[in-house]
Parts: sequence; C-alpha cells; structure tokens
Amino acid sequence: MTTKIEDRGYKLDGGRVGVLLIHGLGGTPMEMRYVALGLARAGHTVHVPQLAGHCGTAEDIKTSVWTDWTGSIDRALDEMRKVCDTVIVGGLSAGAILALEVAARRPDDVQGLALYAPTLWLNGWSVPWYAPLFKLVHTKFVANMIPFVEREPYGIKDRRLREMVVSALSSGDSSQAGLWCTPGGTMLEFRYLVNNVRRRLGSIKQPTLILHPRDDDRADIDNSFHLSRKLGGMVQMTVLDDSYHIVTVDRQRDVVVERSQEFVSWLTTRGQTVSSRSTAGGQRTAAA
Repeated sequence: MTTKIEDRGYKLDGGRVGVLLIHGLGGTPMEMRYVALGLARAGHTVHVPQLAGHCGTAEDIKTSVWTDWTGSIDRALDEMRKVCDTVIVGGLSAGAILALEVAARRPDDVQGLALYAPTLWLNGWSVPWYAPLFKLVHTKFVANMIPFVEREPYGIKDRRLREMVVSALSSGDSSQAGLWCTPGGTMLEFRYLVNNVRRRLGSIKQPTLILHPRDDDRADIDNSFHLSRKLGGMVQMTVLDDSYHIVTVDRQRDVVVERSQEFVSWLTTRGQTVSSRSTAGGQRTAAA
C-alpha cells in the first residue's frame, strides 16, 4: 500500500547560475544539503528535488520507474531555467547517472555536470560476492524477492556520522537517511537507466567534474575511470583519499564543496570568455 509522501525537496535562491543536485537511489535530499548550502553561500541558485517514490515506504518506491525519476528532475530543471542562464546538474551515486541522462537528453538546458561517486556498477569492496548474480534477474516479480539491504559501513567512513546514519535508518523515517533496504525491483529499474545512459555517453559533451573516493565501499573507482574515457566532453577528476561512498556527507565533504565551487566558477568564467570572444568577433565582422 502506497502512502502520501511529503516533499522534502528544497530550493535556495541565488543568482543567475544554478546548480541542480540529485540525491541517490533510495536516498533523500538531505544527502545533498551540505553541498547545497556551500554552493548557495557562493551566490548560486540551488535546487534539490525529491525523486519520485522516495522518502516514503518500500511500497512507494516500488511503484516508481526510472522515467518517473527523470520526470522529477525535468520539473526541477524547468523551474530553474526560468531564473538561471547557466545550469550545472550534479548527482550522488545513482543521482550522478540521472544527471548524465538529463544532460544527454537536454543538452541546451544543461551547461555542466558534477558527478559525485557515480555508480554504473555496484562493485565496491563491501558489496557481497553474490550481488553480481542479480544481473541474471530480468523481471520485476523475481527482482522484488531480492531486497538490497544496507550494510556496514553504510557508505560512511567517519564513525560518528555512521552511527547517526544507522540511527536514522532504524528510526522508520525514510526522509532522513533513506530506506533500510531497497527493493530489487527498484534496482532493476536502475539497471534499465544505466543501460540507457551507457549507450549515450559519447554524446554528452558538457564539461564534467567527477569526484570519487579511492576506497569506495559501494562503487569502485573504475566507474569514474570508465566515464572519464567514454564521455564526449572535457572531464576534471578528483580522487578523494579519506571518504567512502557518500562523499557529500563524509569526512571530505568540504573538499567536495570546494571543488564544486571552483568548477562552477571556472565554467561560468569560461562561458563569459567564449561569449565575449563571439561578440567581439561579430563586431569586427560588422566593422569590416
């Protein structure tokens, strides 16, 4: 039985440069709050939408499909384009893959990407050995018999923060730290999303920032190496050496904010330079 889900997404007003941040699969907008506040302090407009089916029960998320998640992002992007000339879309884990999807589909509306621990494959060191067998599952009925349960270290290296996350997971309020276990059907939908995006990586030409922990417990860093080779545009990559998967809240969250701010500043300055050269070129042509 599904429930009425309270929208936990939020917006932070700023200037004409916007950053749309996407939380992870089975996660919540709270995962992005530290980064969102850091970017807002730099003067940017920030939107963090809640993905369809999230922040409710396991039954709620079961009813959503990956195109529902992209629909949530499209609505947020449409709103942001009303007030922003430049939009960077960022995402954590599966949220990074959703960011790639919208960039491929709406290249004129997305000027840059920020990918935090992007996850094409669950192949980190804490993923159980039998998890790859899930690729043999192709129907929702069977998939939903296989829950993906959260396990140590829960994507968090900092022990104090990890204890807080476990407490939130155990509280029954999924709006704080997400669900204790993600239904297999939702993971199957995520596979469909990944397959769609992987076919289009070469067409994604927006400048991209990638931050990935060397010791990622859920998604090995080869996820990001693969993206850096396959994406069609320029890639800046930073390897984090003191975080696990949830880099937006773990020990190096300040580094994540700093690099994100630098990337947004570089991207907007680069855009202004290109625009100025184009205008100057036009004036010379007219004068000639």
